[in-house]
Amino acid sequence: VPAGLAITEQPLSASVPAGFSLALRCRAAGPAPLQYQWFCQHQSVCRQIPGATKPDLPITAQQTQLYVCRVNDVHRNAVFSDWVKVEVHQCVARGLPPQLWRGEPVMVLNPTEQRVEVGKPLQLQCAAMGVPAPSYQWYRNGNLLEHQKKKKLWISHAKVSDSGTYLCCASNSHGEHWTNAVDVHIGEQSQPTSALLSTGKIALLVGNNHYQHHPNLMAPVKDVFELRRLLEQLDFQVVSLLD
Repeated sequence: VPAGLAITEQPLSASVPAGFSLALRCRAAGPAPLQYQWFCQHQSVCRQIPGATKPDLPITAQQTQLYVCRVNDVHRNAVFSDWVKVEVHQCVARGLPPQLWRGEPVMVLNPTEQRVEVGKPLQLQCAAMGVPAPSYQWYRNGNLLEHQKKKKLWISHAKVSDSGTYLCCASNSHGEHWTNAVDVHIGEQSQPTSALLSTGKIALLVGNNHYQHHPNLMAPVKDVFELRRLLEQLDFQVVSLLD
């Protein structure tokens, strides 16, 4: 960092519904005058935002993007702020966020009950809106899970001891919001029940001496008897009908 030039206030990430308006804020100190320039990145493409040359960047969130601010001093030294993420939730239930929303966490996705085999991965997920973006902390049976601090809980190889009741707390400087509590069941793979298989073989033979529409077609009774004898040798139960 150039001597005398420093970021004094970093912008903050946010998690908002589509169409929500907010401002990202960056402040710096150094040899005046200072020049600000904001950049955004979407799907690995970083671009300069035309006209975004003030310490505050007003935006109307339409898609999830990353933002960063560059500050130049009078000597053309430059320093960059931290990258921040504005996460946009495209599908939000009616009534969210509430009117007069101050940016406190509002849960928009709750985890669901899971049944997982021992050794298989366990995944629970939640999501909350908030300005600034909330941080997450997962709990099992009321006990804090030290390394589960993201909105997605992931256990690569579940154990029976991972069973229990899970919930997550989303919090920021304005407050906190808890997910619904959900039960997770970890157990051995259930053995498939034996299928009911039929072991008998039955053949139905119909022999006609007279045909109404095919007078020249004959199926003598003796042919049925011969076929019956062959099928019985193959362990068939045979039912023979005549006319």
